[in-house]
Amino acid sequence: MIFNNEFILASSSNSRYKILKKNNLSFIRKKPICDEGFLKKKLIQQGSSIKKISLELARIKSKSVSGKNNNILVVGSDTVISQNGHLLNKAKNMGEARKKIISIAGKSHVIYSSASVFYNNKEVWHATLKSTIKIRSLSKKEIDSYLGVVGIKILSSVGCYHAEEMGPNIIENIKGDFYNVMGFPLFPFLTFVKKYKIKKQNEK
Repeated sequence: MIFNNEFILASSSNSRYKILKKNNLSFIRKKPICDEGFLKKKLIQQGSSIKKISLELARIKSKSVSGKNNNILVVGSDTVISQNGHLLNKAKNMGEARKKIISIAGKSHVIYSSASVFYNNKEVWHATLKSTIKIRSLSKKEIDSYLGVVGIKILSSVGCYHAEEMGPNIIENIKGDFYNVMGFPLFPFLTFVKKYKIKKQNEK
């Protein structure tokens, strides 16, 4: 194992879990103690930028778990998608998913993924990355065929696609970091973990 500092992932996201596991990181997962939907609405009402919403939600998730777990790094993360400055939300059913894809087909949208690391209830690091995704121009028949293949699991994704699976079938191009599109700013985080490991070794 390259980076052997164990940490807590304050997230219920399977995508983030898989990203970190595939990179051989040592961690356990705990569910954040917060109402994400309520907090997101509150941040919108306060006029927060979409980029800031992503980071603040990551911070809130991390802090909610750090407060109950001392002397261990806690990593919170959040991803938001906007199109023309408007925040997109997850589809509640396959009918909404179909409408969502129709609305974004042939157009570009922006993804912000943030990570925030807390230690003993204090933030020690954070990062936010931006990626732009363009969806192919799709006929309604192509959309129905795509949804028939991916099924209801696609409802877990705000954009109604998983970039690591069937997403390339409807994605025309990606500008930015691929892992960021999947929901986590991996490369900046790995840089932090490496520096943190060196710092801990120097303190011994």
